[in-house]
Amino acid sequence: MADSPRILDVSWGKMAVEGLPEGKDFKLWPGGGRPWDWTETGTRHDPGIQPADVAELLDHGATVLVLSRGMDSVLRVDPATVQMLRQRDVEVHVAETTEAVRIYNELAGAVAVGGLFHSTC
Repeated sequence: MADSPRILDVSWGKMAVEGLPEGKDFKLWPGGGRPWDWTETGTRHDPGIQPADVAELLDHGATVLVLSRGMDSVLRVDPATVQMLRQRDVEVHVAETTEAVRIYNELAGAVAVGGLFHSTC
């Protein structure tokens, strides 16, 4: 399986990811990633990250997920998402964005890690 792309830099409203154009929010998985468009699943800060948001990461082979809550930890994670991941025995890390990036980059190359990254609030 291909390594997950590393996050090269993150600051308020801006992320640089290995092999991808600069952007604001990202979905990353083993072998690639893309911008994360919240409107695709109706995601909002509350109730937060939906099961549909993480499904694409699992479909691309991620067995460990890192979910960022934003720079000020405003973004929540819907309890239904955590429940679904537990049912599938998926290891999940939830953290403020800069900490989530650190965790993700530590795991990239070692395990099949995927992540959702929000670079503002």
